[in-house]
Formats: sequence, C-alpha cells, structure tokens
Amino acid sequence: MNLDENQRQRVTAWILQGAKLSEIQSRLAEELGLRLTYMEVRLLVDDLKLTPKDPEPPKNAEPPPAAAPKATAPEEATPTAEPPPAAGKVSVSVDQLTRPGAIVSGKVTFSDGQTADWYLDQTGQLGVVPKQQGYKPSAPDVQQFQMALEKEISRMGF
Repeated sequence: MNLDENQRQRVTAWILQGAKLSEIQSRLAEELGLRLTYMEVRLLVDDLKLTPKDPEPPKNAEPPPAAAPKATAPEEATPTAEPPPAAGKVSVSVDQLTRPGAIVSGKVTFSDGQTADWYLDQTGQLGVVPKQQGYKPSAPDVQQFQMALEKEISRMGF
C-alpha cells in the first residue's frame, strides 16, 4: 500500500500516541477511506519502520496479595468461579480443537487453582501460557503436570 506523505505522518502520529494495529485499521477506514485488512496494516506499519508501543504498566500497581496465614478459628470460605482441585492435585485436559501451530493443546489446572493453556508444537517444544500474567507454578506442580501430560499424550497415541 502506497501512502502519500500526509497519510504516512498521520499513521506515524497514531503509533506515537500508542494506537494499536486494530485502532490504526479503523482510523484508516474512517479518516482516510482506506479499507485494509489487519495483515495489510501490520505490513504497512512495518514498511514505515514503526513499532507500536506496548502499554505502560500502571505506576501505582499493587503487588499481588501474599497468601493469608492459616487461621486457627474456622472462617467462612468465599465462593470462587471454579473450585480448585484437591490439594496437591494437578489436572490436565486436551482440547477437542487444537490451537493453530500445535500438534496437540489443552488446559491445566494447578493445585492452587491457577489455570493455564498448554500446547506442543511441531518441533516438540512445550509451551505453557498462564491465565494470570506472571504466574509460575510450584516445582511439584510442574512435575505433576509433566507426568499427567505424558499420560494424556500417550493415551492419544503420540
């Protein structure tokens, strides 16, 4: 896509303002009358040697709360969306529809109730994408996950 100098300056300004590619795609259509696919916008931004900014993390972000100490008196439990599995238990499931670029994929729930997506790519590399950014499972959970995953994959014939 060839843009004139004015159009290039506008796209550059949008990137500097922190616009995402989808926002640039919308603005090109609305303000300049250019209908481009997302991939075309991505290639356009690359051709202009621009890089969209990652959003800055909030300045006053509070650290995640530490685990509360065990109380001696019984306390009322607060309901959660998904009850965590039994203590020390890791559960693994395999997706019916494999994610793109993977030979097999699924979900894992760790003993603390945290969940993640996992996938095995064509090179045999295992990837784990936690739902909560920055989450790291415990070493025993990782070991249980690997054993459960191996069991599920061998059951499938891989």
